[in-house]
Amino acid sequence: MAKSHSKPAPRIVVLSGGTGRTAEQLLRAALAQFPDNEVDIVYKSGVKSVKKAVKIIEKVAAEGAMLCHSLVVPSVRHAVDTEVRRLGVPCIDALGPALSLLGDHLDTVPRGRAGLLYELHREQLDRMDAVDFTLAHDDGKRMQELKEADVTLIGASRTSKSVTCFYLASRGIRAANVPLIPKHDPPAELLRLDPKRVIGLTMNAAHLESIRQTRLDRISHRPVASYADLPDIRAELREIRELMDANEWEVIDVSYKATEEIADQIIDILPKSSRSKK
Repeated sequence: MAKSHSKPAPRIVVLSGGTGRTAEQLLRAALAQFPDNEVDIVYKSGVKSVKKAVKIIEKVAAEGAMLCHSLVVPSVRHAVDTEVRRLGVPCIDALGPALSLLGDHLDTVPRGRAGLLYELHREQLDRMDAVDFTLAHDDGKRMQELKEADVTLIGASRTSKSVTCFYLASRGIRAANVPLIPKHDPPAELLRLDPKRVIGLTMNAAHLESIRQTRLDRISHRPVASYADLPDIRAELREIRELMDANEWEVIDVSYKATEEIADQIIDILPKSSRSKK
């Protein structure tokens, strides 16, 4: 009996001269009307040359994919329009109709410059992007994308990793967090990161015991017996601290510190390239 092979998800390429958020939002709003259909979305942002745009269209055609673009530079728009027609690529022009109608109504020519929306609302968009990223990379999720984080927080369970990440995200910092588990090797993806962008959070053992015990009192199922046992917590924190030191990761003791204070310390530690925009 022949094995059945699942059909690959249809691919949609989002092409933009700027960040790609405009085309992405339009596409996702439309896809919400097709909730039972999986798609493979590939993002190609910052495309500002005709040559690069044409190469992307040729690949889209070869893959049998669909294109969604928000290009505004006239020469690049024209080249893409010509190629999708020539190659028969299904295409959504996210801004074309609006640009044409507004140009006629306002009796003027659009500036044709990519990224203007982002420049006007940079701080707000950075925060939105950071919050989305942090939501998607909380508690060790999507490890293969850790390299895209501005900072990755690590530590034992209940050492304020998640709450600190979300506070950082509110300030436009893309933060992920990965729990470290005693007697388990750290994920390979974590070890490949720039150690300057990995920060460990630790805590006084007695304080951590109190926090974990409070959590146990609030949940119906109980974790492993050692979870809130003080001697086991001391051993766990010691093992994790040795791992942090061995990998030359900065460590912050978050015992009795407010989230804002922890976040400020992290921002001070981060390389200037990550904090200059904050």
